[in-house]
Amino acid sequence: MVDEKGNSSSSSNSKLPPVCYEIITLKTKKKKKMAADIFPRKKPANTNTTAVQQYHQQNLNNNNTIPAPNWQGLYPTIRERNAVMFNNDLMADVHFVVGPPGGTQRLPGHKYVLAVGSSVFHAMFYGELAEDKDEIRIPDVEPAAFLAMLKYIYCDEIDLAADTVLATLYAAKKYIVPHLARACVNFLETSLSAKNACVLLSQSCLFEEPDLTQRCWEVIDAQAELALKSEGFCDIDFQTLESILRRETLNAKEIVVFEAALNWAEVECQRQELTATIENKRKVLGKALYLIRIPTMALDDFANGAAQSGILTLNETNDIFLWYTAAKKPELQFVSKPRKGLVPQRCHRFQSCAYRSNQWRYRGRCDSIQFAVDKRVFIAGFGLYGSSCGSAEYSAKIELKRQGVILGQNLSKYFSDGSSNTFPVWFEYPVQIEPDTFYTASVILDGNELSYFGQEGMTEVQCGKVTVQFQCSSDSTNGTGVQGGQIPELIFYA
Repeated sequence: MVDEKGNSSSSSNSKLPPVCYEIITLKTKKKKKMAADIFPRKKPANTNTTAVQQYHQQNLNNNNTIPAPNWQGLYPTIRERNAVMFNNDLMADVHFVVGPPGGTQRLPGHKYVLAVGSSVFHAMFYGELAEDKDEIRIPDVEPAAFLAMLKYIYCDEIDLAADTVLATLYAAKKYIVPHLARACVNFLETSLSAKNACVLLSQSCLFEEPDLTQRCWEVIDAQAELALKSEGFCDIDFQTLESILRRETLNAKEIVVFEAALNWAEVECQRQELTATIENKRKVLGKALYLIRIPTMALDDFANGAAQSGILTLNETNDIFLWYTAAKKPELQFVSKPRKGLVPQRCHRFQSCAYRSNQWRYRGRCDSIQFAVDKRVFIAGFGLYGSSCGSAEYSAKIELKRQGVILGQNLSKYFSDGSSNTFPVWFEYPVQIEPDTFYTASVILDGNELSYFGQEGMTEVQCGKVTVQFQCSSDSTNGTGVQGGQIPELIFYA
């Protein structure tokens, strides 16, 4: 028996090229979190099952069925004939014992096929220091992920699942299979949400995937409060925690940042097998505690939250109270400059507005419009018109839907000053909008019936780097459409 480095189980002093055989271990104190916990499963597409696909499924279970005589004649292409060898003992000249102790699986391989698909396998089997061994141990790769990589190498097929995609990305990186690695990253990007963004940020840094890292930051910045309150936030490593706490563009109240850090500290105590006392929470947070911008909190948030949490020393609490109230402010270890956050963009879809004596009347009816974007954005709210005959207060129920499913809604009031300006109404949290899909924006207004309304509506509007398209909605029962009506603005982060 030999291990992946080509070393005999007894003794061997031969050294192999590190690029081929170095085992990259994921260094983490936390329990390994499966990708299925990070993002939801997707139903597989319906496909016609061919003979080759049936054989693939059979080989996934390592049944090792011997093909019929002259089986080569059954498959017209080299790709299909090559695929028959996937996870098949027929003509196998190497075997891999894959997985950690207690969870291993023995998988057959064919050196020539593997060498054609991976430079690491080529060096392992045909390089200058290659050794002719029959069995190789790979303890740091999950069997399902290794099979997914083999399926790509043998069959030229990418078969990814939520519960194995991170492990498959690890295998693709380890064995330098770049196209499979890119497919894994694309899968992760399309599954990205506030619930898993912090965990994927940690993984993207580990795997050195800058594009995925940037996508994670976009979600975390725009939906910071949702991301910080997610279960996944407590699973990140200390380095990722520090990078998030340092983030200048984090779009969240500082009290939410503070509470998230305390939640992380409690879970970290469990990982380090420490009792979750105030002292131990402060110990695991270390200097990261001072990255929380406590002096920038609203005074009520500080007095009723951070000051009574016990995590601050008495001197720190007194100094921060003086910071709020005293003319001569004490020096603090905490960052006292507010975060910049994100600047919302406004997409205005009308070229002019007007009012008439018989418009705009509401009576509990719905004004609605559909829109689509060409890049991922985060809708924070709508800009709405107000009264055309003096100051007035309005009640607005805003809603955002995709294919009939409500993604966000809020009921709030706003005050209009009688001008033709628009007035912002916000969702509780920004709503993630994917590109090339139509969403429905709706509002039910209650207030002064003599209101401004938009005219000369545009079907397409360019807002910075984002193109927004509009079309009429069947939900609109009060006259709003593309050419005129209400919901003049979409307010978003991009």
